[in-house]
Amino acid sequence: MEVDRKFEAPDERLGDKSELPDEKYNDTYDVEPIHAHNEDEEDSPIEEVRVVVPNTDDPTLPVHTFRMWFLGIIFTALLTFVNQFFWYRQNAMTLTPLIIQLVSYPFAKIMEKVIPKSRFFNPGPFNMKEHVLITVMSNCSYITAYAIDIITIQKLWYDQDIGWGGGILLVWTTQFIGYGMAGLLRPYLVYPPSMVWPQNLANISLFRVFHVPEKEGWTGPSRMRWFVYCFLGMFVYYWLPGYFFQILTFFSWACWINRDNRVLAQLTSGYNGLGMLAVSFDWSTIVSYLLSPLVVPWWAIANVAVGFVIIAWIVAPAFYYSNVWEAQKFPIITSSLFTKDGELWDNSVVLTPEKTLNVTAYEEYGPMYMTSFFAFTYGIGFAGVTALLTHTALYHGKEIIEQYKRSRTEDMDIHGKLMRAYPEVPHWWYITVFIISFGVSFACLYAWPLQLPWWGMFLAIGIAGLFVLPIGIIQALCNQQPGLNVITEFIIGFALPGKPIANVTFKTYGYITMTQALTFVSDLKLGHYTKIPPKAMFYVQIVGTLLGGLMNLVTARWLMESVENICTDAAYPFTCPSAHTFYSASIIWGTIGPARMFGPGSIYSSMLYFFLIGFLLPIPFWLAHKKWPHVNWLKYVHIPLILNATGMMPPAVPLNFSSWCIAGFVFMYWLRKHRHEWWAKYNYVTSAAFDSGVAISALIIFGVVMGSGYTPDWWGNGFYAGWGPYQTFDNCPLASTNASNICAEC
Repeated sequence: MEVDRKFEAPDERLGDKSELPDEKYNDTYDVEPIHAHNEDEEDSPIEEVRVVVPNTDDPTLPVHTFRMWFLGIIFTALLTFVNQFFWYRQNAMTLTPLIIQLVSYPFAKIMEKVIPKSRFFNPGPFNMKEHVLITVMSNCSYITAYAIDIITIQKLWYDQDIGWGGGILLVWTTQFIGYGMAGLLRPYLVYPPSMVWPQNLANISLFRVFHVPEKEGWTGPSRMRWFVYCFLGMFVYYWLPGYFFQILTFFSWACWINRDNRVLAQLTSGYNGLGMLAVSFDWSTIVSYLLSPLVVPWWAIANVAVGFVIIAWIVAPAFYYSNVWEAQKFPIITSSLFTKDGELWDNSVVLTPEKTLNVTAYEEYGPMYMTSFFAFTYGIGFAGVTALLTHTALYHGKEIIEQYKRSRTEDMDIHGKLMRAYPEVPHWWYITVFIISFGVSFACLYAWPLQLPWWGMFLAIGIAGLFVLPIGIIQALCNQQPGLNVITEFIIGFALPGKPIANVTFKTYGYITMTQALTFVSDLKLGHYTKIPPKAMFYVQIVGTLLGGLMNLVTARWLMESVENICTDAAYPFTCPSAHTFYSASIIWGTIGPARMFGPGSIYSSMLYFFLIGFLLPIPFWLAHKKWPHVNWLKYVHIPLILNATGMMPPAVPLNFSSWCIAGFVFMYWLRKHRHEWWAKYNYVTSAAFDSGVAISALIIFGVVMGSGYTPDWWGNGFYAGWGPYQTFDNCPLASTNASNICAEC
């Protein structure tokens, strides 16, 4: 199931560090302390903020400069293009604004030296505020617009094309409605000192590396030189897993011991199986779906690892080989849907010409089945929603109530006082953006075949508004943002059964509105820490969102019209696993509906009990932590994180998780503990360099393949004579078959 998750810090209140391990640098934030303040000066009450964010400001620094706008626009367009490009690939790697943070600096310094001095074109040294605004602009749109999922499945699976006009308005409205909400959340999520937003601390630490040089404990190449070394090394290396030796991406060596053994293939294949013993030598596989493990603390990686092993390597095979829900009629893991006979589900059979459910046809053709693994991940998603509510109440309930009662002038720290030097953006600016976007969204509903009635839009925005503050508190404290995709598709599935496009449209407006709101709020907090004039932040976020949405649509339509057989195995690596999962969700929740899929009489009805299981599961761990506060590992158990992260399978495969956890162990545990000075200097830079090297290399490889039409045809690229339609990219031909050795997807 498609999920968007971020995580970064443990559950205790950030100001209370009494129970954290006594280390040189704490485990809560992976940032290097910077002593930029005097002890006698007024400062933030939060220790993690004090050691990273300076308690001074220079209001005279210029921000609206040519180089800020030029580099911001160029890098925002490039980052959006690259991420949308990768979204259609088997390993949907996402480049983060960390790369822009690193790469924009040398370009800005060059412009500083070569452009004649001018108040606008070159007012002097490139400053940190300009740097922050460039990064914020790219951060507004680096995650591919969720509306592109709707455009993709409508065009490729439902034979509907809403064109350029409908596409851009759908993308922009789903982004900007959340922006309107963000401004109204400032008194609760931006101004209060205890709303830390920990990812911003890591970003500020890196900004200060560039703009406030300090003595470093580790000798060796500079960070920029190290970035170049790693970038060039990864750029050259990626030609192996990306073109010449693609089997390195899913190196399923164990299944080659006996390629005729189906069980061995299902358990060990990295491409179509559970990935036990499989490894990946492809950085894009490691960072797909879960993003880079080099920016996630070890305690969070450990939580994900435990949940992944239990769900993918214990529960999944137990369900499959026990034939739960007739599992052995189907492959062991896939997001595809099936008939009762094990054939691929043909959704067109049960749809009317208006793309709604033909109940009579469904009764003849159905019921619809999915793999036991896919069904179970929906149960995990249900549990994740209610576990979040319990976890929030137990760990952060008092904090939420306290912050709700505060206003900007109460408990203001030094950063809030310094921000008084700048005119604030009035609320009516944000309200205007919200009203315009909300109004245009109705034009989208009635001008193009989106199936959603007017009341559905009010309900979607109401759900987003209900959840945005409590989830914002959680993200501000522990950098985890559970999505509303499951709850939104569940609600509209009951309200409007039989309408798949209405379901995904409602889900997008309800889910992405909240997500975008919190993305913008996070950036506003970054601007608060770095003393960016609020109106400059407003302009930059507006431009970044407009440009990012346009680039999303241009890239998506270009790929869908230029890549032959896109979103099929024939177009590898453009197999679109995320789009396949989104399409399957449109059938499960929209075409068929939750009443038929999970209601009484359905074989999957037991999954609804996971709402209760998720609600109760955090309680014993919270009680145990209260009873035994000195048992260190108990304070790091994070049930919502375990459930929500593992809910990404599918489209993610187990190999994405195992590779990610191994890389995280090496960098975020071993190197951080045993080579801390090296880690502090090079860790974030290494992550950004690897991401950049893979991205540029993949784009060039794409050009080579498109231009020449040639890919090496040999065993190392998954081509082996005699396997016919069962041929796979990891040379495990039986991994995608059912218990009768029949492959419905081949």
